[in-house]
Amino acid sequence: MIEVLIVAALVIWSAVVVFKKVFPKTAYAFFLSLSNVAQKQGWTAVAKRLKPAMVAGCGGSCGCSASDTPAEKKPEVQAVKWK
Repeated sequence: MIEVLIVAALVIWSAVVVFKKVFPKTAYAFFLSLSNVAQKQGWTAVAKRLKPAMVAGCGGSCGCSASDTPAEKKPEVQAVKWK
């Protein structure tokens, strides 16, 4: 019985992750509406957890970063000098 619950939780979690990756705009709208319903019911912790992050930059779903932090520069590769 426990195994069935664990497998069901993993399948549901995987389906949510794929849904967010494949349909980002629909997932944003869906989770925002779920968050609003939870907020109206008074479930602030659930509403805060379900509320999606605000899209920044180019509008999302294009592969660019949504955060404002610049990417770290990689150190230049230097030639090895043998003595």
